[in-house]
Amino acid sequence: MASDNKVITVSGVRPTGRQHLGNYFGAVKNFVGMQDSYTGYFFVADYHSLTTHPNAADLREKSKNIALIYLACGLDPDKCALYLQSDVQQIPELYLIFNMHAYLGELEREATFKEKVRSQPNNVNAGLLTYPVLMTVDIIIHKAHKVPVGKDQQQHVEMSRDFVRRFNNFYGVNYFPEPVPFSFSDTLMNIPSLDGEGKMSKSKPEYTCIYLEDTPDQIRKKIMRMPSDSGPTEPNSAKPPFIQNIFDLMALVSSTETIQHFNDQYNQCNIRYGDLKKQLAEDMVAYLSPIRQKIEELSANESKVYEILGDGASKARASAAQTLRDVREIIGFKNF
Repeated sequence: MASDNKVITVSGVRPTGRQHLGNYFGAVKNFVGMQDSYTGYFFVADYHSLTTHPNAADLREKSKNIALIYLACGLDPDKCALYLQSDVQQIPELYLIFNMHAYLGELEREATFKEKVRSQPNNVNAGLLTYPVLMTVDIIIHKAHKVPVGKDQQQHVEMSRDFVRRFNNFYGVNYFPEPVPFSFSDTLMNIPSLDGEGKMSKSKPEYTCIYLEDTPDQIRKKIMRMPSDSGPTEPNSAKPPFIQNIFDLMALVSSTETIQHFNDQYNQCNIRYGDLKKQLAEDMVAYLSPIRQKIEELSANESKVYEILGDGASKARASAAQTLRDVREIIGFKNF
């Protein structure tokens, strides 16, 4: 895949829950946009999910659903590699090797690890501690240059740069590029929660999120439940945050004319929130309709999803195998 001389990028997602509107606008939509300009490796991080000990059936189903939704959103298997992390057997060996270049102190200081120690003191396993090492391997197994991540993952990418630099310096090579975090979009997307507080999150109640597989009726009911007030009492008043949330969602899916119409009504103190939310609901249903239809098609043909994952894994293994052969030679192991 990398023979086209495009910059290589890698991104993965843990199969921990359903994909919502925030996941789509914050990540997946960007991945789709990157396909033509980057060599992309996109994976379901099922190894990473083992830190929370999921049962086998749950892990299998959620992993498949992540892949299905990525495809429904527009990832093209002819333009990128979409695969399960566990289907690339070279990853555990490189993970073992790079654990020798990671030190206890730096791993214990990592912010996510410290948070997990506080939140789940009865499950502080070695996988949690060495999460940044496995994330590093996910990236460098394809010698990726860029990693599209949010702010919460940038520390991990910085650690990846440290591990790569340490390996290259120790063996006197310039083999692995130092990966850099980047945003494909110029705009940082924080999709507001439907309860008016914070952003959409898998950790919040279902009624606060619009999931990509939600039915039209589910979308309508959720949006109509969004909090509102009695309306402005003075022209051109500032919008309260929970009202601004409604307009922010409308900015994602509605026409410029529609948004202007309701902004004018608000500024003139004539706003009818029922009409505003009904319009948002219908525009949201229309916007997500192609994705939902594709989800239904792929759900009826699971064998096609697994075929695509198999093809993606073959591409990923070809890249990973070459990297591992090179690394084994660099460190003095015999290649068979």
